[in-house]
Amino acid sequence: MEGGSALSILLPAALFIIMLGMGLSLNLSNFSRLIERPGVILVGLVFQLFCLPVLAFILVTSFELSPALSVGLMIVSFAPGGATSNMISYLCRADTALSITLTAISSLLVPLTLPWLAWLSLEYFMAQGVMINLPVITTIMKLLMVTIIPVLLGVMIHVRLPELSQTMQKPVKIISLIFMFSVVLLISWANKEQLPELLPVLTPVVLLLSGGAMLMAVLIARYLFKYSAETALTLGIETGIQNAGTGLMITGAILQQPEMSMSVLMYGILMQIPALLLVIWRNLPQGNIVGSVNSQ
Repeated sequence: MEGGSALSILLPAALFIIMLGMGLSLNLSNFSRLIERPGVILVGLVFQLFCLPVLAFILVTSFELSPALSVGLMIVSFAPGGATSNMISYLCRADTALSITLTAISSLLVPLTLPWLAWLSLEYFMAQGVMINLPVITTIMKLLMVTIIPVLLGVMIHVRLPELSQTMQKPVKIISLIFMFSVVLLISWANKEQLPELLPVLTPVVLLLSGGAMLMAVLIARYLFKYSAETALTLGIETGIQNAGTGLMITGAILQQPEMSMSVLMYGILMQIPALLLVIWRNLPQGNIVGSVNSQ
């Protein structure tokens, strides 16, 4: 089986299982916080859906990346909701409940926003005469099938059959890891000849994007909106950590563009570096954001 054909099967399956696993860890209270804390949720969504893509656009144009690499990074910037952010928030002693809520809500919004924004990126960055067609409505339907449906299925199992939900969570995580590891290998193999050139080009841009987004969100949330340290840190993590699986669904399974997929894959890997630094810093004795502001 060719790499493109394998990815077109593996990526939807991997994303379905990952999103099912996310749904198994959610309950209805995660969505009710939208009513309880609308201001914080709205700020988080603005950071995720607007500020990060703007920063991505500034960086890809400033570094003059190739059109394919630029589109790949723009696409991953349109895909918040990575479940990794919940674990990082927990390890950073941040507001894990807020993290889970933002992840859940953004995961439901992305299938409706990402295809249109990806189409705009293709129109802007790709040279005239380069025909890469993204059927927006079809893409929305595919994303709904592999994101919203498994999340809702997981929530339903969690609410109706909590014991089954607990039993399923570990094997679902293991299976999703196996699928994603296979995806990483396939994309790396498809780019094996360009890897020595792509790594030094993408690494600084990705680190600046993920680390810069986290720092920007933390500072704005902390000192402009006067949120608590834990809330500000959570918003920073949710802004910088993306759902690379959803991005790869577009670049790998639908567009079948290995170079674009490399941008998404690199982001998915390298975004862990600033996140790890945050975890280390927060677990040092002095690892607190300076100042005392009333919690929100």
